[in-house]
Amino acid sequence: MEIEERKKIAIEAVRRIGKLLRENFGKFLNIEGKGDRTLVTNIDLEAEKIIVQRIRKTYPQDDILSEENIYHIPNSDYKWIIDPLDGTHNYIHQIEIFGVSVALAFRGEVVLGIIYIPLSEELYIAQRGKGAYLNGKRIRVSQRKVKEATLIFDSSIRQQKEPMLNCLKEVADNVFNIRMFGSTARSLSYIAEGKADLEIEYNDKVWDFAAGLLLVEEAGGKATTLEGGRWSLNTEGYIASNGLIHNSVLKMINNVR
Repeated sequence: MEIEERKKIAIEAVRRIGKLLRENFGKFLNIEGKGDRTLVTNIDLEAEKIIVQRIRKTYPQDDILSEENIYHIPNSDYKWIIDPLDGTHNYIHQIEIFGVSVALAFRGEVVLGIIYIPLSEELYIAQRGKGAYLNGKRIRVSQRKVKEATLIFDSSIRQQKEPMLNCLKEVADNVFNIRMFGSTARSLSYIAEGKADLEIEYNDKVWDFAAGLLLVEEAGGKATTLEGGRWSLNTEGYIASNGLIHNSVLKMINNVR
């Protein structure tokens, strides 16, 4: 019941954030660099404020980890993991690929994931053990094999050039095509609903992927670390797939690691 009530709050908050993002898309933004070639805007911060204040009002005892700030409450059973604007660089450049990502962990395990794509008003919800949904309709991963697969690849190649390019070279000849979207929320939601089949990431942060990996799993797919282990809140590199192609892709990338 406590998760259900928190889910209502999260849905309310992501819709409010989505409205903010739609209303300000294409307008002047205050942009600052964070020192690692990533950017933050005034809209990121305003969006974060909407959900943090909403959580704090009802559940002041909950821990919150957001991309922009940490609102740490020690020894809390519940931890919110928030990216109020996933795809900030796209948003700045008026590329219509961005979203809102909110996950909730209970005692270290992600139990709820919500992704909202504001411009198309797509609301993805996954609750552990209860399936994955898009605007109330059940969604499932694809049944495509490797040779038919669309791979979404990590766009941060500059951070680990050699291993990532080696991986891309190994996998490129075996999949049908490759895409880079610049938004993990968008990428993982595409896998969950069967529009894409595989994502390989080396450098994601937990606020990028926590909601999306649960969404993929609840849609019948599979998500692991790059080594094939169980993903967690401390994971950075992972593979998410439709499940059918997971082990063969793991073998490919670990041949060159």
